[in-house]
Amino acid sequence: MAALEGDGNESGSEKERRGIQSIEAGGQLLLALGAQGRPMPLRELAKAADMAPGKAHPYLVSFAKLGLVTQEASTGYYWLGPTAMQLGLVTLRMLNPVREATPFAEALARETGHSVGLSVWGNQGPTVVFLFDAIYPLHTNIRTGTVMSLAGTATGRLFAAYLPAKLIEESLLEDERRLGPDIAKPIDTDDLQGMLNEVRKHGVSRSVNNPTPGVCSFAAPVFDYSGNIVLGITLMGRSRSFDTSWSGTQAQAVKACGVEVSRRLGH
Repeated sequence: MAALEGDGNESGSEKERRGIQSIEAGGQLLLALGAQGRPMPLRELAKAADMAPGKAHPYLVSFAKLGLVTQEASTGYYWLGPTAMQLGLVTLRMLNPVREATPFAEALARETGHSVGLSVWGNQGPTVVFLFDAIYPLHTNIRTGTVMSLAGTATGRLFAAYLPAKLIEESLLEDERRLGPDIAKPIDTDDLQGMLNEVRKHGVSRSVNNPTPGVCSFAAPVFDYSGNIVLGITLMGRSRSFDTSWSGTQAQAVKACGVEVSRRLGH
């Protein structure tokens, strides 16, 4: 009798975890279509979802009624339908890059022990919008709201590498007027292009003891679903405890963080 009572008294967490298996099974078909990124015949789609074609077909009929999938008249291939597209667009419109990136940036700071900053392109250039402190004293003048030098910092060069060239040309002139030549540190055009090409090659930007002596940094881009840079993640630390090689621990950690946040934004 006790056993029967136990069977009927599931804990709250177990009840919350219980789903509807048929929905989960059918959902694999939608996931397979999204992963393949192209219309697919029934047999191939079923195989990608690890399902027999005869089992997959009723799911697809129901999904078609809801507009989640559509079937091409000429080929019979299945593809994502208008409802699925609409849901995707709504999700993309609601995504906030800073909100999505914040927990990943916090985890990066915690795991590395270094400082991590999030920056967006503002009216005056790359602007720090969030900053996680290092576990040790790190002496920089970077604060939330700081506008970074476009050519003179890893964060600035990151945006310069991925934003339209015309915008960068105009912003470089404004950079010097705003910061002055001592801070902006004008860089020869060829030298700057070499730096930006280096950023694109490695997928991250780097600063070594410049502009702040004793402080090094790597900055990684975050791209949205359209391939535009929407955010920069910058990892900063003291020179003596910071691996500055392009393939080192710090570079790979911040790059992986940027890739993961980009994936969440649909890139």
